[in-house]
Amino acid sequence: MNKIFLIIRREYLSRVRKKSFLIMTIIGPVLMAAMIILPAYISDWTEATERKVAVMDETGWFFEKFKDQDNVKFYHVYGDFKEEKDSALLNGELFLFIPKTELNIPVNSELYSTMQPGLNVTSYIKSVMKHEVENKKLLASGIDPEIIKSSKVNINLSTIRVEDGGIEKKSNTEVEVGLAAFAGILIYFFIFMFGVQVLKGVMEEKSNRIVEVIISSVKPFQLMLGKIIGVAFVGLTQFLLWILLTLIFVGAFQSGIFTGENDLQIIGQNNELLNNAKDSGISPMVMINEIIGGIDIKVMMFSFIFYFLGGYLLYASLFAAIGGAIDHDTDSQQFMLPVSMPLVFAIALSGVIINQPDSNLAIWMSMIPFTSPITMMMRIPFGVPLWQIWTSVGLLITGFILTTYMASKIYKTGILMYGQKVSYSIIWKWLTNKY
Repeated sequence: MNKIFLIIRREYLSRVRKKSFLIMTIIGPVLMAAMIILPAYISDWTEATERKVAVMDETGWFFEKFKDQDNVKFYHVYGDFKEEKDSALLNGELFLFIPKTELNIPVNSELYSTMQPGLNVTSYIKSVMKHEVENKKLLASGIDPEIIKSSKVNINLSTIRVEDGGIEKKSNTEVEVGLAAFAGILIYFFIFMFGVQVLKGVMEEKSNRIVEVIISSVKPFQLMLGKIIGVAFVGLTQFLLWILLTLIFVGAFQSGIFTGENDLQIIGQNNELLNNAKDSGISPMVMINEIIGGIDIKVMMFSFIFYFLGGYLLYASLFAAIGGAIDHDTDSQQFMLPVSMPLVFAIALSGVIINQPDSNLAIWMSMIPFTSPITMMMRIPFGVPLWQIWTSVGLLITGFILTTYMASKIYKTGILMYGQKVSYSIIWKWLTNKY
């Protein structure tokens, strides 16, 4: 065991002392925060160019219907079509032409511009025309548009999950879907990122012939296990540091160091959850706290750490076996593809899993060790019976033990093989001791 601890210590320290580790540990949370915060600030700081739109309306339906927006100004023209269009384009303006029709209602229009108009301009024009045409059609049918307008209401649907013992907890499907997708993708990312580190490390030691010296002092299984666990601790350290730094950034953000008092409105101006809270007279923070309270954070955190480590250990053992069997990077693809297919399959079916978290497909995929790290993490935010979680945990541990045993048989033979073209038949011989 002392030799395994020495290998773990060597793998851990050699990686955490690298500049790349320190840079990514600090830069990662900063970049993630910047992706969320900067767009709001940039849109607030950037002064949009004012655009003018000349409107030639031959129908007369839309006179003074186009109202000036923040950076878009409308005005009507009544002269010759070609002259007015050329004049507007020459001045860098847009030219909107609504032709008169004899039989049909005016649903067609043409927008001329020397540059591609922004989506906000085209969307607004279509919205105004659609609204006015619909009102005209309603009036023609003897229906007052105001009656239709007053009949429209916003429906607030509160979902309440009833757990064992009759305990009721408020939940929000949109939040749970986002949390499930985020957790699954993060597990996928970490397994691949740190699993490939094991593969590259084994290949580097093999190509440099350093492994021949190491094998003289330790058993191949001890070397493989120490390398896998050492990199696992590196990944766990980086993950915990990311959480800590992210919490620091969020705390500073909420305290007003980086944002002003109106930033909640900037960030959540298109958020349906906050809008519904305002309409119903409920404080947005109260609603957010109720939703967070409906999610078992302790179970989420424990499950994430376990499935990250369990999934990583399972796949890292296979990646270590691949690294020990091959001599060149070019050979790694043919073996990595079959190994990584279950993870890719779980990500590909994430939409089905999230929409139907209690389906037979979702349950079985959350039990199979090769897909459970991603699938179970996608199901947990929706509430999963404890017996399913513990069954999945037991099967994942069993799967790790079996894959580590098989991988060690490939590793101890392939780590000292040089110059031999490895195939699946040769690997099968290594597994069955028929070499």
